[in-house]
Amino acid sequence: MTNRRTMMKTVIAAGLASMASFGAVTIAAADELDAIKEKGVMRIAMSGAYPPFNFVNEKNEVVGFDPAIGAEIAKRMGVEVEIITTARDGIIGGLLANKYDAIVGSMSITEERKEVVDFVGPYYRMSRGVFVAKDSAISGLDGLSDATIGVTLGETHEQWAREQGYNVRTYKGLTELMLELEAGRVDAIINDDIPVLLAIRDSGRAVMQLDTSGLEGVADQAGIAIRQGNPDLAAAMQAALDAMMADGTYVQIAEKWVGGDIR
Repeated sequence: MTNRRTMMKTVIAAGLASMASFGAVTIAAADELDAIKEKGVMRIAMSGAYPPFNFVNEKNEVVGFDPAIGAEIAKRMGVEVEIITTARDGIIGGLLANKYDAIVGSMSITEERKEVVDFVGPYYRMSRGVFVAKDSAISGLDGLSDATIGVTLGETHEQWAREQGYNVRTYKGLTELMLELEAGRVDAIINDDIPVLLAIRDSGRAVMQLDTSGLEGVADQAGIAIRQGNPDLAAAMQAALDAMMADGTYVQIAEKWVGGDIR
């Protein structure tokens, strides 16, 4: 079983090593907000493989709830936004290596992550969902013990599934998970419930959700990760987020991409 804390330390070490290679091993300065404003651009990262929260459309544009939220925050801070896509399992290392300024990528706020990054938000709630094919013999969580479970590499769902002792296979994102489930190469997938439920609604996929009401730690919150030691940047981003939630802009974005308010 993977030791998650060891994995996190490896990510941190990799990020710091990358920073060292560029001669930039420094604690983030409190005036990082000023640097962003001087450049006129805030770089935000996400996987680009998590519809409808962030994904690449037919025009090769990264769109969805996350980029829309990030762009609105940047706009209210008086800067443009640059979206960078990167693999989910290395996304914190990239932040520590200064490859971008923030992660606006549906990242769960956890105590473990708060040891290495600061969070703005939360900006939406999420719940863990377990899904199987409609014709599956698995009708409850007790049927997962001998099953092959698909999860996205680096997400909290992977950690949870391994802690349960499940046989886990990892993938890059939700699109792959759905394809693997439909093809029968995994028996179940574990993911935030909203994007899977929307995918089922929009495509008519023969997938059903198992009852997880008896589980602890199912509910979670998504936050925007930034490098530690940047109180001015955190305050500016939080103020922009609070303002868009207060004036109705947040709900408009949420209704467009996920069908309703998900605070």
